[in-house]
Amino acid sequence: MARLFGTDGVRGLANAELTPELALRLASAAAVVFEDLSDDHSRRPRAVVGRDPRASGEMLEAAVCAGLAATGVDAIRVGTVPTPAVAFLTADYHAEFGVMISASHNPMPDNGIKFFSAGGHKLDDEVEDRIEAAMDDDFVRPIGAAVGRVLDAPDAGDRYRRHLAQAVDERLDGLTVVVDCAHGAASQLAPLAYADAGAKVIAIHADPDGLNINADCGSTHMDKLQAAVLEHGADLGLAHDGDADRCLAVDSTGQIVDGDAIMAILATSLADKNRLHENVLVATVMSNLGLHIAMREAGITVRTTAVGDRYVVEELRRGGYSLGGEQSGHIVVPGSGTTGDGILTGLMIMARMAATSSRLADLAGIVTVLPQELINVRVADKHAVAESQSVKQAVVDAEAELGESGRVLLRPSGTEQLVRVMVEAGTAEQAGTVARRLADVVAAAGA
Repeated sequence: MARLFGTDGVRGLANAELTPELALRLASAAAVVFEDLSDDHSRRPRAVVGRDPRASGEMLEAAVCAGLAATGVDAIRVGTVPTPAVAFLTADYHAEFGVMISASHNPMPDNGIKFFSAGGHKLDDEVEDRIEAAMDDDFVRPIGAAVGRVLDAPDAGDRYRRHLAQAVDERLDGLTVVVDCAHGAASQLAPLAYADAGAKVIAIHADPDGLNINADCGSTHMDKLQAAVLEHGADLGLAHDGDADRCLAVDSTGQIVDGDAIMAILATSLADKNRLHENVLVATVMSNLGLHIAMREAGITVRTTAVGDRYVVEELRRGGYSLGGEQSGHIVVPGSGTTGDGILTGLMIMARMAATSSRLADLAGIVTVLPQELINVRVADKHAVAESQSVKQAVVDAEAELGESGRVLLRPSGTEQLVRVMVEAGTAEQAGTVARRLADVVAAAGA
């Protein structure tokens, strides 16, 4: 059977694949596993439960809370908040674990459930596998006063805002920002947090109705934000996704500033303050070679991981590093949070602008993006491609041709018979030529 947990929790079409029955069983299983993992059994365990504003979240929240209470866990409902807020509040309320109900940037009909361990950390595969296995087990059902309670936390948003305010040490007075909230979980909190720091805020797509989350807006549809920045003459624009764990930006000329450029801006900022541990930035293999070149020139080492912010977080924790992220805008700053936080990222971008009196375009200019060609090659056997000597030799030849001004990445899909061939080079023509040549070799090897 396919594994229930994906790269970021359990996701599916709400009420079809991700049903309330599944959510209840999943929450109960998680409660049992976290109880086993806990070192403190002196009080009733607690779990923070948050969600994004999609309509199905109301139904799934009720099911999750029922599943928790049925196992003797108190559910602390924090309402509609970003994913990083649930991670923070899990630690701040000293809860045994946290639950976020969201499908992030996915369209409205989807939804998802992800868990955070004590302290607000994402789970490793082993714990997720234990939860999945426990879903088929019977558990002791408490009765009477031992049944868990469902409690509301009206101060949750204010706690998170205070945390954000303490994370940056620069006032943003004089900066005008347009923030695209994607009709998502940050629709109230993001504008408030930026205004708290002194920025003039123009909020767009900040009216969630349960059905419009991510609909032609947010970090996956940047055109309206680009237009709004130009219309208002703003210093920058910031785009969040449905659960606000990512942030992309737009400079005052309307140009998109992606996660690679944002990481470069924040890495140099931390390095200037001697707060970039071992002068290391953690990024995934998908980050453009231009980021690597820019960081090398700045005296910063880039350590790469597999695709997925969970792998970035694992490397950050392993080395005690200060900054990591993805091209998609998931930026993690361990000194201020345990997971990607889009609002924090936006605050840090603007703080760097204010501290240096610089335009965002000038700060982002540290990275020169190399042309990239990506070809998805459908094959009969992706494992044969991985073992193919002809493919290995073709990669060696391509890397020799590109030298230090380009790179090659072959990535098999995790779910399909597909191999992704990516080439970066000094020119778009060279990137396309080398990628097509490699794609032909991959297709032949996987036939």
